[in-house]
Amino acid sequence: MQSLRVALGERSYAIHIGSGLMGHAALYAPHLAASAAIVTDEIVGPLYLEKVRRALSPLRATEIIVAAGEESKSWQTLNEVFDRLLAARHGRDTLLVALGGGVVGDLAGFAAAVYQRGIPFIQVPTTLLAQVDSSVGGKTAINHPRGKNMVGAFHQPRAVIADMAALDTLPERELRAGLAEVIKHGLALDGVFTSWLEANMEKLVSRDHAALAYAVQRSCELKAAIVAADERESGERALLNFGHTFGHAIEAAAGYGAWLHGEAVAAGMVMAAELSRTANGLPQADVERVRALVRRAGLPVKGPAVEPQRLIELMATDKKAAQGSVRFVLLKSIGKAVLPTSADAAQVRQAIVAAAQ
Repeated sequence: MQSLRVALGERSYAIHIGSGLMGHAALYAPHLAASAAIVTDEIVGPLYLEKVRRALSPLRATEIIVAAGEESKSWQTLNEVFDRLLAARHGRDTLLVALGGGVVGDLAGFAAAVYQRGIPFIQVPTTLLAQVDSSVGGKTAINHPRGKNMVGAFHQPRAVIADMAALDTLPERELRAGLAEVIKHGLALDGVFTSWLEANMEKLVSRDHAALAYAVQRSCELKAAIVAADERESGERALLNFGHTFGHAIEAAAGYGAWLHGEAVAAGMVMAAELSRTANGLPQADVERVRALVRRAGLPVKGPAVEPQRLIELMATDKKAAQGSVRFVLLKSIGKAVLPTSADAAQVRQAIVAAAQ
């Protein structure tokens, strides 16, 4: 087991990475309260719920199973979680455990942030995307028809337990979607890691355990350092949004759930690379490196068949927009992203069109 630390003063917490960890009672013990509630989905629950329930024993634990998929990040599902917590008379001394992928983590984390003005929670991510990205950093949210993650809160977990064994049961499409966030960390923050990904992509796609473990560890190291420096995204944490302004628009345009988040981010990174070329001077050779790495991960390099203007309209409501202007995280070079900058509509349209060619 490898353990990293997200340094946030009194809100600091550990990220535990290893195989077979979710059933280890000792990892939960320091955070137990009077009772517990486990939020999971209908796919993950049958696989791992019993392991986590035993790890929390003899604590009283309520099991809350939601529908799988992006559609569950809604007011309706959030209210269902609240209904179950209230019916079981859970108070502020309840530990909430988010067992699942990014959807469950975001939903349960937001529930923990606002239930009775905030209760503690632990992230137990079971997808690659959640292990390398969404479980770390305290961003919690549900979606709104006008935009992804539009209603949420910053609420840091007490711990993250990333069980690598869960990746053995992960569908191939979900694994590849998680690789998009791994690639993002390299492209935005670490050129050496990007080169490692280029040399090891086939191992990652084939689920080589050692390669996946390193990819998770390095991604968490990079994200933990950024979160520790800028918890609430007032500055450099925005670098982690490389590809996401385009990606969120793709998800909204296609209909939430039609494209996995990682798939949308993958196509969004190619669009962002094209925009980096025209608006930030990124060499064409680096644009091709981005495109090639995304393609080798088995991810889409083109967005859905949507008019560029529709994506531009959707990006106007992005959370990263400021003073009426859409802001983009662009690359200066591979491994070096720059903080959000504005680009004119013609450049954005050109980037969308170029990515589709």
